[in-house]
Amino acid sequence: MNTRVLAPAGPLAAPSGQGLWSLAWVRFRRHRMALVGLAVLALVAGSAVLAPAITPYSPTALDPDHSLAPPSRQHLLGTDDLGRDEFSRVIYGGRVSLLVGLTAMLVGSAIGVVLGSVAGYAGGWVDTLVMRLVDLMLSFPAIFLLLILINWTGGRAPVLMMIAYLGLFGWTGLARIVRAEYLALRTREFVEEARAMGARAPRIIFRHILPNAMAPILVQAAFAVAGAILAEAALDFLGFGLPPDIPTWGNLLTQAEDYITNNPVLAVAPGIVITLTVVAVFFVGDALRDALDVRTR
Repeated sequence: MNTRVLAPAGPLAAPSGQGLWSLAWVRFRRHRMALVGLAVLALVAGSAVLAPAITPYSPTALDPDHSLAPPSRQHLLGTDDLGRDEFSRVIYGGRVSLLVGLTAMLVGSAIGVVLGSVAGYAGGWVDTLVMRLVDLMLSFPAIFLLLILINWTGGRAPVLMMIAYLGLFGWTGLARIVRAEYLALRTREFVEEARAMGARAPRIIFRHILPNAMAPILVQAAFAVAGAILAEAALDFLGFGLPPDIPTWGNLLTQAEDYITNNPVLAVAPGIVITLTVVAVFFVGDALRDALDVRTR
């Protein structure tokens, strides 16, 4: 899903003796909140990967005798209406939500980079066609189109289908950014030299120009992860997301809706995790934008 559209920036020029990425890391470290965001993301991702080792119960294990139990030593965040351990479900929910966010970003980025680069390099009717397609998709709210598509295909979507849906509706912003970068770079000397040496268009597009356009792509990709996580959670909450038996942060919020007054932890825990994860991604994305932007001092 689209989150932000960034202004195109030229390649980062590194001083003599200092590599481009070394300079970017030095500039990135100046953003303390970005370092905090990295720590939060490392904690969330590490917990998701190590879920079997750090969770005391299976996220699907039922214990009706202890349903809606308050937080305790046995159940750090209490239990839901079926007696399932909430802490385990939040940790395992991160696995699915992060998987959907990252892979949907990869799908959307692949589409956006290919279409944007071809449009920016080729120009003419190709550029016009791609940009009119982008304008058409941006003329409707993406969440509205997703609801229609998911309802048309039978309601709740499995994980792979959800990833495909979010990726198919999450490439437009990146395509515009990549197109702008290619329009600025296609007349540079190194591109003209590649043409003079007989390099074909695909090689010039992906071998010569793409590395010089990676900075805004990486930044937009970071924001796309946050957008996909939020979109998946919103679709879950509206009843059009992943099946309810799959523990995701959005499904946990949906299932806690009826118990928010007498057991608010069920809603607060996944809500806090979603908020921290998305805010952390935005902090990292903002710092990346400044670190990789040649105009930032």
